[in-house]
Amino acid sequence: MTSYNDSRFPGPDPYAPLRDLPSFALSSSDLVDGDEIAERFRAPESVSPQLEWSNLPEGTKSLAVTCFDPDAPTAAGFWHWAAFNIPADVAELPTNAGAAEDLGIEGVISLRNDSGKRTYHGPQPPAGHAPHRYLYAVHAVDTEKLDIDPDATPTVLGFNLHFHAIGRAILWGWYEEK
Repeated sequence: MTSYNDSRFPGPDPYAPLRDLPSFALSSSDLVDGDEIAERFRAPESVSPQLEWSNLPEGTKSLAVTCFDPDAPTAAGFWHWAAFNIPADVAELPTNAGAAEDLGIEGVISLRNDSGKRTYHGPQPPAGHAPHRYLYAVHAVDTEKLDIDPDATPTVLGFNLHFHAIGRAILWGWYEEK
């Protein structure tokens, strides 16, 4: 896994202020860690990439999946995807699972991303700003259900994950609109 901390990108490491958590295996047939994100996964097409994980920490009872752009020209970055209450026995999200609010899995909740949709919104940095990182994170959670209002923001999910995540794996890519 390559590091997403690189001087080419203007934003901070969004995970630096959080406690360190054990990692686990995370891969994708659609993304290569640290490479440019292919066009079909970017906006406006916004096809969510396939994600597959294994070797979750002991005690994992559910999962959450997020995609965050820490390089957006805001003080708070830009959330592209936030879904939680994924059962712990799920080991993969197929390509374009993010087109459905429940990812095609009963009980899953997707929050509105910063584009206002409850589905995956692909990379779309402002033209000429800089290259942006897109951090696809799978969070191992210590409870079967996070009790979060479905109208909450991804930031509220992140706050809850601070207290309930017992593992985190990150796969990242970048894109720059020239």
